Amino acid sequence: MQQQKITMRMCVGCKELKPKKELLRVVALSTGIIELDRTGKKSGRGVYVCDNIECFEKAYESHGLEKSLKRPVSKEVYDSLKEQIENG
Repeated sequence: MQQQKITMRMCVGCKELKPKKELLRVVALSTGIIELDRTGKKSGRGVYVCDNIECFEKAYESHGLEKSLKRPVSKEVYDSLKEQIENG
């Protein structure tokens, strides 16, 4: 019997490879809106971050979201994403 392949993604905060199911996806939609994608199925350019506030703050400090999404991310978007991560 063949084993299931585990999809790995890199967190933009801590730069660790982790299983995709353990990470949160932040997606930049074609309309320019940046939002949290808990389903992982929305179309658009996506980046992954660990489901904890420490990694998200590291991504904020290193501008990891801007680099990976290849577009500027405003402070309001960061604040909104941070609030959604904190509230689960």
